[in-house]
Amino acid sequence: MLSDTAALALSLGALWFAARPASPNKSFGFYRFEILAALLNGAALFVIAAIIVWEASQRFFDPPAVQSGSMILIAVIGLLANLISAYFLMRKGDVKDNINVRSAYLHILGDALGSVGAIAAGLLMYWFSWYAADPIISVIVAVLILKSAWGVIRWAIHILMEGTPLAIDAEKVKQTLIAIPGVKDVHDLHIWSITSGRDSLTCHLVVEEQADTQDILKQAIKRIEDVFKITHSTIQIETKNLHETACSLH
Repeated sequence: MLSDTAALALSLGALWFAARPASPNKSFGFYRFEILAALLNGAALFVIAAIIVWEASQRFFDPPAVQSGSMILIAVIGLLANLISAYFLMRKGDVKDNINVRSAYLHILGDALGSVGAIAAGLLMYWFSWYAADPIISVIVAVLILKSAWGVIRWAIHILMEGTPLAIDAEKVKQTLIAIPGVKDVHDLHIWSITSGRDSLTCHLVVEEQADTQDILKQAIKRIEDVFKITHSTIQIETKNLHETACSLH
């Protein structure tokens, strides 16, 4: 429960920082605090899983006798508390698409899995006196936690490395822009996430010499927003001659 409280506090703190207005030195704002919080929460889950595996390995070869009745009772209370926390977090936050909220949710879910594992192990020990069930189930829970934690860490690193958002196909974006009448080519296309759900795009459009550049720009911005839900785009319009001149200078 202590780790859950710390994870929730970290996520709430990140949400508070992210809500601060942008400054001249932080022109994109403070949204990346959410990503950093998610990365720390994911790393903490790795540490927790490692501790679970280590403690389980100590009990595996010499499993101690456990008061299974008390163990089951405590686990049931813990499970109920975690389920209530998870329910309110799911109602108030976006646990699917917001990586920061998801990382806190996974902490609660991991604790809930631990409680389920403890209940299962307690029942096996109560019915069959099989005390090795505790470390075995603990390792299974740790593996499940590791799997979820790795997903959060990989997602956070992808955002921090300014990778293309997972739900967006860069080639499809390029073809959507080329389909605009008057556009001949697209280059220097960059798409990245500032934080979960806040994607940005920059690119250069090579257009025909006599094209209406303002109309093309309006169409490009609208298509990017309508098709890919990207509301922050910076697009440079250039003619073929200007593009060739710029290329010759490099």
